[in-house]
Amino acid sequence: MKSLITLLLFVAHTPVFAKYYFDYSPKAKQAYASIMSLRFNDAQVLLKEMKASEPNNGIVLHLEDYMDFFKIYINEDFNEFKRLEPAKEKRIEQIAQGDSKSPYFLFLQADIRLHWALARLKFEDYWKAFLDINKAFALLEENATKFPDFMPNQKDLGILHAVVSSIPSGVGWITNLEGDLEKGKRELQQVIAYSQKHDFIFEQETYILYAYVMLQFGNDEDTAWRIINESKLDPKNSPTAAFVLANVAMRTGRNDKAIEILKNRPSGDGYYPFAYLDFLLGRAKQQRLDTDADIYFKKYLQYFKGQNFIKETYRRLAWQEIIKDNPQGYQLYMKEVNNKGYINVGADESALKEAQEGIVPHVGVLKSRLLFDGGYYQRAYNTLLLQANEKFSSTKIKLEYTYFLGRTNHQLKKYEDAIKYYNITIANGKSQTWYFACRAALEKGNAFATMKQYENARTAYEECLTIKPSEHRISLHQSAKSGLARLKGK
Repeated sequence: MKSLITLLLFVAHTPVFAKYYFDYSPKAKQAYASIMSLRFNDAQVLLKEMKASEPNNGIVLHLEDYMDFFKIYINEDFNEFKRLEPAKEKRIEQIAQGDSKSPYFLFLQADIRLHWALARLKFEDYWKAFLDINKAFALLEENATKFPDFMPNQKDLGILHAVVSSIPSGVGWITNLEGDLEKGKRELQQVIAYSQKHDFIFEQETYILYAYVMLQFGNDEDTAWRIINESKLDPKNSPTAAFVLANVAMRTGRNDKAIEILKNRPSGDGYYPFAYLDFLLGRAKQQRLDTDADIYFKKYLQYFKGQNFIKETYRRLAWQEIIKDNPQGYQLYMKEVNNKGYINVGADESALKEAQEGIVPHVGVLKSRLLFDGGYYQRAYNTLLLQANEKFSSTKIKLEYTYFLGRTNHQLKKYEDAIKYYNITIANGKSQTWYFACRAALEKGNAFATMKQYENARTAYEECLTIKPSEHRISLHQSAKSGLARLKGK
């Protein structure tokens, strides 16, 4: 009897487990802002305070996951990935014990899965990445039915619908999602419109996602740049903002602006290290033919401990030696391309291929290529004209020459001339392993689309899908599929 009374007293005085609730409180918003600007030490302090003052607020799990995602995505350290990975399922399990009537209940579980899908893609773990994407999509669809006006949900669905619309048919079976580029764009537009009238925690994130969609899949550079400039991203106080703005600037022909942003980005102990920004600055300066670009490439190699763009960085150092008329220096750096780094991304694969082929770039064509990549189209075109009487020593350099004549004429709005050189490149290069012919077919489609010759554009995009280079194939075919999606109904 005494033991029964003791047990009843124990139960009576044992606190009942309180479910997690989900609230982006003022302190949670502060922590989110700190994480997005890579001020992780500040964020850790805020999260510790949250756990003390808001012990049952499940939003802290979401914020901790954001921080883990950024660490993995920036560092590309596989050991860190394996160390942090177990926390993912634990967080999802904890959230699943929370308030199921909250619109955040399913959204947080889905968003965490999306974080880890992106992290897995860094390490080519495609199967598990797409499993996470499928699970996330199912959760988001269910949540959309329950809470149709919940904007965070629409943010994630918008990016998923847009991205999946361009998955090449060869890998489309991996995911059960139904892609729809126009639907994805509309969803993100609605979220942006909402954020302009309300205090929306994910406002800046949505601007970034929409700009990315317009740039990567919408083929609309001007809209991408306008949208990213409408946002409240502050590149002088956030390395993340500097990365996004510089990246969009470089991809929309605003290379000088990218250099300005990257040179004035914040750094120091208060920010999580982001070595890739040195690589990006080196690339931007090289595209302007600045002689000091190698300084930033070397900084990247010194401080970056991940896997990607190592081979590409050595190749770009080799290119600097070509520009300086130092062929011996070129050969020394190309040996490092063979010996260092990995081939997870197309740029590194392309760098390795160049090293193995042993074809030394033609200095004039190389300069034109770099200037073109930087958006200096007239300078690139003038440099190409200087090579008009050159007897090129290899098929690759001949193809590169006609390809960039097409690209420069295209950017200078000389569409007929551009298409002429694209056709030459396709005819001479479609049976080769280089990307020139495949990209020429893609750009020919873009040129016809600009001219509103939609049937010709459709034919060109389909032609792109029939050409199978050994480099950049997936991304080029992805872009061609996006082009076909844009032509629906035209």
